[in-house]
Amino acid sequence: MAQQSVAHQLEDSKKQNKSPELKSNSKLAWIGGIAFTFFIALLGVGLSQLWGFDRVGPMASAIIISIVCRQIWEYPEKIRPGIEFSAKKLLRVAIVLYGLKLNIGVIFNQGMPLLLRDIATIAFVMVVMMVIAKWLKADFVLSLLLGVGTAVCGAAAIAAVSPIVKSKEEDTAIGVGIIALAGTVFALFYTVLRPVLPISDSDYGIWSGISLHEIAHVAMAAAPGGEDALAIALLAKLGRVLLLIPLCFILIYWMNKRNADTGKTKVAFPWFLIGFIIMSLFGSYVIGTYISIPSYLMDGIADLSTFILTMAMVGLGLNVSFQAIRTKAARPLVAMLITSILLTVITYFTL
Repeated sequence: MAQQSVAHQLEDSKKQNKSPELKSNSKLAWIGGIAFTFFIALLGVGLSQLWGFDRVGPMASAIIISIVCRQIWEYPEKIRPGIEFSAKKLLRVAIVLYGLKLNIGVIFNQGMPLLLRDIATIAFVMVVMMVIAKWLKADFVLSLLLGVGTAVCGAAAIAAVSPIVKSKEEDTAIGVGIIALAGTVFALFYTVLRPVLPISDSDYGIWSGISLHEIAHVAMAAAPGGEDALAIALLAKLGRVLLLIPLCFILIYWMNKRNADTGKTKVAFPWFLIGFIIMSLFGSYVIGTYISIPSYLMDGIADLSTFILTMAMVGLGLNVSFQAIRTKAARPLVAMLITSILLTVITYFTL
C-alpha cells in the first residue's frame, strides 16, 4: 500500500511539473489558430478588392480561400483549438455586434407596411424552400440554413441559426458561400433589368429590399434606382433583419419539440441573441439620443463586426471538403435557386 501511495505521489508530481508546459503549449495553439483565421480573413478582404471578387464580398472570398487551403494543405492539428474558437465564439461575438446595424425605431416609425411584406416574404420562403427540398430529397439542415439565409439576411442569418439547428461547421460554411454567390448573381440581374422595368424608383427599391439575400446585395441592386430607392430598399431589408429574432425563437421551439419526439436533448438557449437584441436597442434608442458617437466610429464598429464574422467563416471553411460540397450542396442549391426565382417573380407582380 505504501509503495502504491508513493507511486501515485510521483505520478501526480510529474503531472504537476508538466502542467505549466502543457498550458503554455495549449495557449500557443489557441493563439496560433486565431492568428491563422485572422491571416486568411485578411487575404479574403484583399481578394474582395479585386475585380469580380468585389461582387461577392470578403466573407465569401475568405471561405473560398479557406476551403481551397484545406484541400491542398492540412493545417497543423495543434492549432485546432484556436480555429474552433474563431468558428464558434467569434461567430457569436459578430452576431451581437451585428445588432448595432438594426435600427428598430426607424422600422417601427416608417416601415410598418414594409414589415408586413417582410413577414409574408419569410413565411413564403421557408415553406416553399422546405417543400422543394423535401421533394428533391435534399440535405435537411443545409436546406434549412439556405432557407433562412434567403428569407432573412444571408450569411448573418445562417450564422445566427446554425447553433440552434445544430448544423455541422461545414454545412454552415457551405450555406454562407452559396448565399453570397447566388445573391450576387441575383443582385447583378436586378441592376441589368432596372433600365427596362416599368416601375417607379420607390417600387424598385421595395422589390430589391424584400427579395434579395444580403444587405450588401440590396444596396448594390438598389443604388442604380437613386437615393430614394436605396433608402426604402434598406428599410425593407432591415425589417427582415428584425424578424430574425422571432424566427430564431420559433426555430428553438420547433427544434425542442422535434428533439423531444425523437428523444434527443433540448437546444441550449442561444444567449448571444439576447446580446443581439440589447445591441439593437442600444443602437436604436441610446446612441444619438443620450450618447453621441461619431459616424466614423460607428462605421468602424460595423467593419469590425464584418471582419470578425469573416474570421468565423474562415474557421468554418477550414472544415469543408470538396466531397461534402459535391454530395450535399447540389440539391439544396437547386431548391434555393427555385425558391429565389419564385420570390423574385411573385414580389415583383405584387408591388
